[in-house]
Amino acid sequence: MELKIRTGIGYDVHRLAPGHSLVLGGVEIPSAQGLIGWSDADVLTHSIIDALLGAAALGDIGSHFPPGDPQYKDISSLVLLEKVGAMLEEKGFKVGNIDATIVAEQPKLRDYIDGMRRNLGQTLGITPSQVNVKASTSEQLGFAGREEGMVVWAVATITGK
Repeated sequence: MELKIRTGIGYDVHRLAPGHSLVLGGVEIPSAQGLIGWSDADVLTHSIIDALLGAAALGDIGSHFPPGDPQYKDISSLVLLEKVGAMLEEKGFKVGNIDATIVAEQPKLRDYIDGMRRNLGQTLGITPSQVNVKASTSEQLGFAGREEGMVVWAVATITGK
């Protein structure tokens, strides 16, 4: 049987506000503002989840882990990612690679990216070399530029039969 390669795109946005934690790729980052959400609001992991689900044609994060469902209140998004990894495996898919771009003016993320890659890779049972995370600003344009929120785009490639 021929090995099939599939690609999915993920996109997620969360608002920033004082008094909330900033968690990206399972790494808690010191910041004056954090992300607001039903779970831990890990916008990076949410975008990757959507990319993986899209590649496997399995819907989106909200259909599997609906906001407002008490079992997901304040849950670590890495737990959700682990569940998605298990769904993919059950369907016969393997993660090939992930590439994600975080758009945020502050804080500077360079020192945290390796930790994000390690956490995401370990959660999915892949190596950090299969996970790429980049950070960029929006040159002070739009809601991310005004530091009202963060946005992440992710692409995932999976293989299966």
